Amino acid sequence: MAVEKLDPSPITQTKPLVQVDRLKKYYPIAAPFRRAVHFVHAVDDVSFQIRPGHVFGLVGESGCGKTTTGRVLVRLTNPTSGRVLLEEKDIFRLTKLQLVQFRQSVQMMFQDPYESLNPRMTIFDIVSEPLDVNGIGSLREREERIADMLNQVGLTPPQAFLFRFPHELSGGQRQRVAIARALVTNPRFVVADEPTSMLDVSIRTGIMQLLAGLREKLGISYLYITHDLAVARYLCDDIAVMYLGKIVEQAPAEQLLRHPLHPYTRALISAVPVPDPSYQRPPVNIKGGVSRPVDPPPRCRFYERCPLATRRCANEDHPPLVERDRGHWVACYEV
Repeated sequence: MAVEKLDPSPITQTKPLVQVDRLKKYYPIAAPFRRAVHFVHAVDDVSFQIRPGHVFGLVGESGCGKTTTGRVLVRLTNPTSGRVLLEEKDIFRLTKLQLVQFRQSVQMMFQDPYESLNPRMTIFDIVSEPLDVNGIGSLREREERIADMLNQVGLTPPQAFLFRFPHELSGGQRQRVAIARALVTNPRFVVADEPTSMLDVSIRTGIMQLLAGLREKLGISYLYITHDLAVARYLCDDIAVMYLGKIVEQAPAEQLLRHPLHPYTRALISAVPVPDPSYQRPPVNIKGGVSRPVDPPPRCRFYERCPLATRRCANEDHPPLVERDRGHWVACYEV
């Protein structure tokens, strides 16, 4: 099979809503009053596309750069280099008016519903804040929109929740409030940063079904950040696997989970719990622990832990993403 180089992100048949092009984010490590000479490579040369109405999953262990990528996409963090295009417009080159429109059309759901909601504000004030900031609608129109949104996220009847405080709600109800706040401005694109990881297992399914239903009903595109492959399989159309700031594999969700190519992806999948006490799990064939992301060498990020590593992996730069099968991209010299 012929191998094609990435260009610089996988080409899709549908015009992308979001295009991330060679994105980098380095954090300096500096002593007081000294110029930084060392950097944490949180996101390092990442490219991907998200199609309208699709869910793109970003999967990896803690510290691999998933959340930093999401924060850059909503302009909460500025990149070191690279571009992020929303409907072919560079989000870091917007005019003042375009930036106002961007803030309405792009939102973020945060991981912890206990920390992301102001305990001194009522549910009405929390959900209405994006409308207030963006000057959307009259008071009557805001009241109607907020009630409708609470109804859509399953907080019914809305009148029973409007003037309650976060501490009066359960964790699942708080996350539904956070979802309502993110969607009240009718965004086209939402970054969901592990919105179910802080919740009890018993209520995660309800939140996942809610997100899937809202996607179908409102036509939203998600960047869904998670470390849980079962959640990614349920919600995502495409999945990219990150390791130490690099995307090492990307494919349609089912294809990636059924036929993983990169050794790191195989290790992640082998660690997924199997609900069968008689199942004998094969040993995970990787070595050591996660490497430090500070000034990493140019070779493959996974080299020190990889069971397939060769001299070529040690001597050459990090492998580029190449297409091994239709829509299935992997960054490895040995697969």
